[in-house]
Amino acid sequence: MSKLQRAGWLLLLILLVLTITACSKSTSSSTINSDTGALHPKRQEASQYATTAAEPSVAKNKTFGIIYPMTYPTYEMITMDAAQSAEKHHVTLTVNAPDEASTEQQIRILENMIKQHVDGIAIAPIDVAALTPVIHKATAAGIPVITFESDAPSSERVAYVGADNYQTGRQFAQTTARLLNNEGMILVESGMEEIVGLQQRLDGFIDYIRNDTDIEILEVRYNQGNEDRAVNDIESMIDAHPHFNAVVGLDFVSVSASTLVWKAKGLNRHLIAFGGNSISEKGLLNGQVSSVISQNEQVWGTKIIETLLRASEGLPVEDFINTGITEINQNRITSEY
Repeated sequence: MSKLQRAGWLLLLILLVLTITACSKSTSSSTINSDTGALHPKRQEASQYATTAAEPSVAKNKTFGIIYPMTYPTYEMITMDAAQSAEKHHVTLTVNAPDEASTEQQIRILENMIKQHVDGIAIAPIDVAALTPVIHKATAAGIPVITFESDAPSSERVAYVGADNYQTGRQFAQTTARLLNNEGMILVESGMEEIVGLQQRLDGFIDYIRNDTDIEILEVRYNQGNEDRAVNDIESMIDAHPHFNAVVGLDFVSVSASTLVWKAKGLNRHLIAFGGNSISEKGLLNGQVSSVISQNEQVWGTKIIETLLRASEGLPVEDFINTGITEINQNRITSEY
C-alpha cells in the first residue's frame, strides 16, 4: 500500500471515530432523559419556577381580625369558637377589644389592622357613624369587612352575622309578658346608647310591651358597657321602685351586674337576661335568672370565619347571616346539666 493510500485510510478512520463519538454523546444524553424522566434543562428550570410561584398561594395562611366593643366573657366564648374554625381552615386570628367600650379605641384598632393589611375584618361596631369612614377605608384597601352583633348597613361591610335585634327585643317582651301574665311593673337596663343593635332591641321591646300588654315600664337606664355602672343603675332603680316585678337586661353586661345585685339583695323577682354564656347559665341554675334570650352567640365565631373566607376569596356571601333567636329557661338548662 502506498503512502498516499495509507494517509487516505487514516483520514477516513479519524472521521469515522469523530462521527461515532458525536453520535454516542447525543444518544447518551437522550437516553438519560428518557430513562430517568429528567427534563430538558430549559423545561426543568421553567417547572421549578412554576412550583415556587404556586407555593405561596397554597402555603400562605390568611389573617383575619376580630374587633369587639369591649372585653367580656361572652366574647371569649365567641373567640374560642372562631379559633377552632380558624385552625381548621389554617387561618391566623388577631383578636382585639378596648378594655372598656370605646369608639375611639375601636377606630384605632381598625386602623392598625388596615395598616397590617389583614385579609378580612369582623367588627361589632359601637358608633356606626364614626366607624363607617374607616370601614370604607378598609374595603378600599381590598380588605372585606363584616359586622356582627350590631350592624352598619349604610357602610360598605359585605355581611352582617347575628340576629334581627328588633325581633330580639320583641322576644324579650313576649317572654316578660308570659312570666308576668301580661301585667306588672318592670325596670330595663341596656348597654351603650350609640350601638344601633341595642337601640333596635330596646325599640322592639318597648313597642311590644306598650302595644300588646298592660305592663308598665318604670325606668330605662344605660350602663355604657361598664359593669360597675350597671350594678349602680340596677340598685338605684330598685331603690326608687321597690315594688317592681322584673328586671330586663338587654345587653351582655347587664346579666353579670344583675346577678350580683340578686345575690347581694336576695331578691325573689323575675330577671330576664341576654346572651347564652357561663354567667347566664349559672344564674339559671341558681334560680336567679328566670329566662335568657340568646342570639345563638356560640356559633358566631364559626360564621365569622366562614364568611370572611368566602369574602376574602371574592366569592359571594349572604348580606345577613341569621343565627336566630333562642329562649333558654330554667327547665332547659336543668335538663342539659
